[in-house]
Amino acid sequence: MHLGDSRLRPLPWLVFSSRWLQLPLYLGLIVAQAVYVVQFLNELTHLVQGIWHLSQLDETKIMLIVLGLIDVVMISNLLVMVIVGGYETFVSRLGLEGHPDQPEWLSHVNASVLKVKLATAIIGISSIHLLKTFINAEQISDKALLWQTVIHITFLVSAVAIALVDRIMLTPAKLGVQGGENGKAH
Repeated sequence: MHLGDSRLRPLPWLVFSSRWLQLPLYLGLIVAQAVYVVQFLNELTHLVQGIWHLSQLDETKIMLIVLGLIDVVMISNLLVMVIVGGYETFVSRLGLEGHPDQPEWLSHVNASVLKVKLATAIIGISSIHLLKTFINAEQISDKALLWQTVIHITFLVSAVAIALVDRIMLTPAKLGVQGGENGKAH
């Protein structure tokens, strides 16, 4: 088999084609995104109805509903990153080069970049949940407050660890380019 031959033997073809098994997963995430749109519209309707009847919502309730809306948007953004970035990285190219709506981040997405973006998005979502918890702290047990804080800190530490590992993994690659073969200087 020479370099220009695009045909694969049966086993490599099967292994390579198995990436398409992820397609139903990404389609399922698109359905989940639609569910979040419905959730957003329900929360927005609740906010507008509450404001319409001013006596129903105080400032804290309005703030909690708005944070809920932000939370839904952030989770939706996370879904878009996973759907678009994951499909592009692991299944097939989308062919969006030159398209005016191509997300800027998609031009340099890979598994490493996707991991860091996901970790950052999860920290943002966790921050919103923690803020909602602290705003509504009177209604929540001290144990629940403690565990949510511990979980949030765990997300933060995990994201830093992911970023550090990615940085460490990049260093030998840069050394290999700058220092010659196998990272050795000549």
